[in-house]
Amino acid sequence: MPTQLLKAAPVTAALYEELKRKISGFKNQHGRSPKLVTVLVGEDPASQIYVSKKGSTCHALGMAHEDFKLSSNISEGELLLLLDRLNADDSVDGILVQSPLPKQISSQRVYDHIRPDKDVDCFSATNVGLCAQNRALLLPCTPAGIMELLRFYKIAVAGKNALVLGRSDIVGKPMALLLLHADATVTVAHSKTSDLAEHIANSDLVVSAIGRRGVLTGTLPWKSSCTVIDVGIHRIADGRVVGDCEFSEIEQKVAAITPVPGGVGPMTIAWLMANTVKAAYFRKGN
Repeated sequence: MPTQLLKAAPVTAALYEELKRKISGFKNQHGRSPKLVTVLVGEDPASQIYVSKKGSTCHALGMAHEDFKLSSNISEGELLLLLDRLNADDSVDGILVQSPLPKQISSQRVYDHIRPDKDVDCFSATNVGLCAQNRALLLPCTPAGIMELLRFYKIAVAGKNALVLGRSDIVGKPMALLLLHADATVTVAHSKTSDLAEHIANSDLVVSAIGRRGVLTGTLPWKSSCTVIDVGIHRIADGRVVGDCEFSEIEQKVAAITPVPGGVGPMTIAWLMANTVKAAYFRKGN
């Protein structure tokens, strides 16, 4: 059988139709749309693109969006004061502070300052802890988006051997948790893992979030039934965007794989929208 391409487009289309109904219902009930506030510190070009995409998606769904653009020289105290104001603003349902932040600002202190019920990135210590206990209201966007992708394409997770490459707080660790909650047997590999090939050979599902191009190649001992999820995003010299995987080498060796672009990236934004709508309803007691 040909390899199945796990494209985000049909998944996000279905999710966005559901969100539009929920957004319309919220507006009818409460007289306003759910609102996401993004905070961008500095002028990192990639961050500007990400924030712009999040804003345009909000507007396309009928949600409200406000973007604060702050100087890279802003102090941590000034940023926390802004977050205090947004935390107290009842019209704001979700707050996202775009990373990376300048060196003078502690990212974790900033994330922990956001009210947990408005922390739509799920980066605060409170929400990370709730996620670990499998009782979180809001889930980390990229891992939750990947789980939605697997559900949509009916790829079984329970009882399967899942390998997560990468142990970051943003993707690797929460991805392992969500797979564990879905009854997978989970292994986390990282830069100190001694025999990656052995782990690949035993894996039914591989999620690469290691952030290094070419770490997964066709020479590895892939199971023909394996599903590969590529979280990596790298722009190469000719302008193309590629992932962690050598896609052309791996595609014919596995059962299913996400393309880059068009795979995990759109799912991350879609789940951010879902988190914001969920937060809006929760804060109104629904």
